[in-house]
Formats: sequence, structure tokens, C-alpha cells
Amino acid sequence: MSQDLSSKENPIATKAALGQAIPVTNLPVQRGKIHIKEQKGRFQRLRTGLNSLLILFFFLLPFIPYQGRQAILLDVERQEFHFFNLTLWPQDFTLLAWLFIIAAFALFFVTVFWGRVWCGYLCPQTSWSFAFVWIERQIEGNSNKRHALDKAPWSLEKVLKRGAKHLAWALAGLITGCGFIAYFIPASELYPQIFTLSASFWVSAWVWFFALCTYLNAGWMREQMCLHCCPYARFQSAMFDANTLTVSYDAARGESRGPRKRKQATDLGDCVDCNLCVDVCPTGIDIRNGLQYECINCGACVDACDQTMDKFGYGKGLIRYASENELQKKEVKRFNSFKFVGYGIAVIIMLSVFVLDLYRHQSIDLNVIRDRQSLYREVGDGRIENSYTLKIRNKTQEDHQYLISLNDTGNHGFAKETSQQVLIKAGEQLSYPVTVFKQKRADFVGAKLQKQTITFTVTNLSNPKEKVSQASPFFSLSAF
Repeated sequence: MSQDLSSKENPIATKAALGQAIPVTNLPVQRGKIHIKEQKGRFQRLRTGLNSLLILFFFLLPFIPYQGRQAILLDVERQEFHFFNLTLWPQDFTLLAWLFIIAAFALFFVTVFWGRVWCGYLCPQTSWSFAFVWIERQIEGNSNKRHALDKAPWSLEKVLKRGAKHLAWALAGLITGCGFIAYFIPASELYPQIFTLSASFWVSAWVWFFALCTYLNAGWMREQMCLHCCPYARFQSAMFDANTLTVSYDAARGESRGPRKRKQATDLGDCVDCNLCVDVCPTGIDIRNGLQYECINCGACVDACDQTMDKFGYGKGLIRYASENELQKKEVKRFNSFKFVGYGIAVIIMLSVFVLDLYRHQSIDLNVIRDRQSLYREVGDGRIENSYTLKIRNKTQEDHQYLISLNDTGNHGFAKETSQQVLIKAGEQLSYPVTVFKQKRADFVGAKLQKQTITFTVTNLSNPKEKVSQASPFFSLSAF
């Protein structure tokens, strides 16, 4: 009996063409433990390449040397955070805050255009999960063999395979734990200490903590992290619009689906119901059920479907990256989207603020602390004194000579009792006491308390353009 696209005989295709909800009853659903079927294709080559680069950079960055030390080192104990020639301190963490804000808006910007591609191609959870799946495949075989091994009774072969897999997972987790802690402790010291069991208790505890997290997340939980733990999966839909490119099934072309032989004449849609799109999905969903928050846009089902379409002589793109408007044959205005433009402007603004903040970043930090035990002291030679402590931090990676000066722009006769120059080593903070005094005026007729402002300036003698100033009050009597 012939089939057409009428609403009576093919309601699914008609609903899809009209943009209505597609019924999901009696559609194949992945159940039980997910064993991802290996899939080749252009999107999987792209994903594998990006995942590999991410993992490679993660492990190699701590080994990059720079001026006799690790180029990227977050020294929490000394509160020094080195990024090549830039050293940041806790008070500079506004820069880090701007970076997080920029990353968030950039993610939103990409999501409006490409959907959840971050999850599919660059998310560490995805990268390590696929790496652990690769290890599992090398030891236990392809997805069919792994399913069979799950159902097989316990035997020596099963024990050996499972034991080897978990041992390899544990080793991968341990190396990952070392890779993470190597950003906080020099990698050249950390790895030998861990693998010779000579590391301190806390260093070992943190390494094994992250090793355990990696083992559980990438080995056991995998898609459960994406489905239930990741907040991005829950709020991503708020960033989607009708022009967002997501992995989509063209129901108008594919329905009614059904199996058939190659080159067999049929009135069915192009979907041959091979179920490969489900078998290769890392989260186990059926993309033919419509857009689902579980989809991570990795494109595995796109490659699988294109491969099947090639075999049957059909055109590619039954499952493809497409927008809602594209599927409904409407005009696509991707670059005119309010969200796309809004998030793009937000990224530019935040990036500009970050660059400005970085440009204004000073290599000298000055904090003037006035002696609060007494407002002032009168001394016998006709003068009044205020005491201060200058906390000067050299935020560079080299030793420098600094000049301390007192700016008296009002010509009030202030002077200080201290030497002019100090040497501060790289990354160190110097607490330097300074006494400022003022001589008694000759026209003294009475006295009352008064407050004036003085300014301390610290200048780097090797680069006079590097200077920092801070004002502080000076208390005295009007007779002075």
C-alpha cells in the first residue's frame, strides 16, 4: 500500500513540516549502560582533534619553562600567580574575574549561533570521557563485545579484562590529577615526588582526590554528568532561538521511516530506521525525537546518518546542523538575532574593560598605613611629626631599586626622615617606616588641630615611568 505525506497517512511528517511537536511514542530509546559505537566522519575527526589538542595542552603547559621557572604557575602558598612575564597577586584578581565574565559571554555568544558545541567539542568532561572510552575499547573490544561482556558470567577472562581496564583508568586518573596539581606545584618536582611516593601528605591527598574525580566522572558517570550535574544543560535553551544551529533530524524528509534493502523502490521516507544515530550518541538519546537538552551537539549522529545515506544512495543531511527556521523553510536571519548581537556586544565590552584593566596594571603596589596610636607628636626642636608605614610590593620577577619621595605640592614645608632609595627583591613586599615632620611657623598666635594631605610616590629607578602614588592625612596644629 503506497504512502504519501498527507496528514491522514503520514501525520509525523506533516506535524514536522508544520513545526508541530513530533510524537515520541514507540521510538527506539537507549536503555541500560551506554556503550558508544565507534563512528568515523568529518565531525568526529574534528572532535577527536580538538579533544586531543585540549588534553595535550593541559599536560604540556606546566612543562613550559620561562626565565628559569615554570611559565604558568599558581603558587597559592606564596600568593603569586605567574603567567609568563606577568605576575598577579590576590589584589589583581579583578583581571581573573573579567576573564571569567568574558568566557561566560563568549560561551553564550557561541551558543546562540551553534548551540551546545562547547559540550561536544571542547568540554573537558567530553574529552576525558571519550579518552576513557578509547581505553575501554582497546581492552574490551567494540561496543558489541562490551555489551556481550556485560552479560557474560564472571570468568577469568572477564576478570582480567575488567581489572586491566580499571587499572588503566586509575593510571589515567592519576596522571590527570598530577597534571592539574602541576599548575600549583612545579611539575618538575611534583611528578617525581608522586611516583616515588615522596610527596607530602597534602600534595598526595589533592592529587589522589582529582585522580578519583577523573576516574569516577570519565569512567563511571560519563553522560550522567551531562544529563544531571552540568548546569549548562539546563539553562542553554534560554539562549537558543529559531536561528540557532543544532543537530536536527529532518522529519519532513525522513518520515515515515522504515527498513528497506539498498536501491529498493519505496514510498517511505529517507530514514531507514537503522538506529545508528542512537548507537553512536554519547548520551544515548534518539535525535529523531526532536531537540532535547541531553544533546551535546557532537555531530556523531550526523556522521552516522550521512554514512548510511551514502550506502543507500540518498542525499546527505537527513540529520544535520540546522536551525528551526531552516527546517520549516523560513527565512534564516542568523546575524540579525537580538541575542546574537547582544551577546556579541557584551563580549566586546567586557574584552575592552579587561584590556584597559590589564593596561593599567601596575608593577608596584603601595599601601600607606598611618600610625593610629597618636595623631601627631611634638618634639623639642619646634616641629610636629606623623609616622607612617609604607608597604611596597615589587610585583615583577626581577629585583629593583625604588625611590621614595614625598610630594608637597602646596609648599607647606613637609619633610621626611628616611633614606631615598630601597632595594626590593622580585615578588617581595617591604614594610618601610617613614616619619614626616613640619617645622613651627614664626607667626604663631594660637593653635588648633588641622588635617592636611600629603602624597607618597614610589618610582622604579630602572624605569621611571613605573611609579605609584598614594595620599594620606597629616595631622598637626595650625601653628605649624
